Amino acid sequence: MEGSVPAPGQASRIDTTIPHSARTWNYWLGGKDNFAIDRQVGDQIREIYPDIVDIARNSRAFLGRAVRHLVGEAGVRQFLDIGTGLPTADNTHEVAQRLDPSCRIVYVDNDPLVLVHARALLVGAAEGATAYIDADVRNPDKILAIAAETLDFDQPVAIMMLGILGQVLDDTEADAIVRLLLAAVPSGSYLVFEDGTRMVHPEAADRAARLRAEAGDPYRLRSPEEAARFFEGLHLLEPGIVSVTRWRPAPGPDGPPAEVDALGAVGRKP
Repeated sequence: MEGSVPAPGQASRIDTTIPHSARTWNYWLGGKDNFAIDRQVGDQIREIYPDIVDIARNSRAFLGRAVRHLVGEAGVRQFLDIGTGLPTADNTHEVAQRLDPSCRIVYVDNDPLVLVHARALLVGAAEGATAYIDADVRNPDKILAIAAETLDFDQPVAIMMLGILGQVLDDTEADAIVRLLLAAVPSGSYLVFEDGTRMVHPEAADRAARLRAEAGDPYRLRSPEEAARFFEGLHLLEPGIVSVTRWRPAPGPDGPPAEVDALGAVGRKP
């Protein structure tokens, strides 16, 4: 294992025989915080689905554009980032506090290795706040209760759910989680969504999903229509639910960027 060594109490919770999505994602992004099993599965997926590395990088770029819009144009100063993953470059608090150091960010993940790195690396500006919750997305009540120690739920909050709802295989459960989280935040709050799909390279995406499931890390790919249910009752910002590369990209000389198998969208609670 490369990178930091977990604390004794957390090390016992890390299973190095089963791949973890956060660590595999970290590997695709060029990070060092992953185990041999994560690299093995990551290489197998990349072999049958070469676009996966582009998906990882473009998803991170989407995060940056969404956060910059919310802070710079929408005036949001609070973020609840669920499914943080391992720290890389331009994490939510870095992007937000670069624009306004008073921003407050709460990260949520359930991987003990992420917890170690979060406490060590996810340190924000003194004017704002950066906190971390060790919790599963399937326990939104716990997340909200602890997040309330850092965030003011009487003021708008951006709920960041990037690459996490695919971990919730049941559509009804996933929708219920989103509904509960949105019910806890006031008008003017936002949902930022990103997750895998199969609209660009369906066969390769399906093969990669089967490989993940066989390795013990199942992931639910959703169509734009299936993802739309998470935005019911919200005002969906333009351009809607699209490939992450097509969500407000910087103008380029060659026209719109190529689509990838990751959907991105931002919705405002009226």
